[in-house]
Amino acid sequence: MNHTIDELIRKMHELEEELELEYRKKREGFDFVIKEKRVHFAEEVARQQRRLKLGLVRYILEAKPLNILTSPFIYSGFIPFILLDLFLFLYQSICFPIYGIAKVTRSDYIIFDREDLPYLNIIEKFNCFYCSYGNGLAALFREIAARTEQYWCPIKHARRIRAAHNRYPRFFEFGDAESYSKGLERLRKELDAEKGKSLGIKD
Repeated sequence: MNHTIDELIRKMHELEEELELEYRKKREGFDFVIKEKRVHFAEEVARQQRRLKLGLVRYILEAKPLNILTSPFIYSGFIPFILLDLFLFLYQSICFPIYGIAKVTRSDYIIFDREDLPYLNIIEKFNCFYCSYGNGLAALFREIAARTEQYWCPIKHARRIRAAHNRYPRFFEFGDAESYSKGLERLRKELDAEKGKSLGIKD
């Protein structure tokens, strides 16, 4: 049973790597390089992209009125985002060293690079910044919570859950008391062994 699960996890990782390679191939046609975390397009490509940029005045005039009216409510999300970001920083800094859990690298999950796109106006760039922060923070939160769950309660649910985190397949089956009692320490040691390693995708 465990051998089958390990084999499936191995195949999943291989498929993820293959998918990343395909994404990289697809990006090659857009002729850009990443230097010091900034994206740089070839001059001709950047020039063509700037021609497709929607001007700020036109962008506002063509916006749906309801989109404009709801924007203050959307942007108010910055407040809970910043509070959550601060909490995650404190949580990792205080708890993970005590438990022997490798800290999650924030920069692997929260990435700001879409402001380098020449075809976006300032509002679109701000929107991309907002979405990058919100979704990156959610992914960071998920990984921190997943490592915590692996340490304290690595047991699968009785019912199937959607979009389980990538640590979930290694958890113990619901009701398998013997595997839990014998394997809990092993899963905890795996967390400690991850120190110094990054699980995020890097360019």
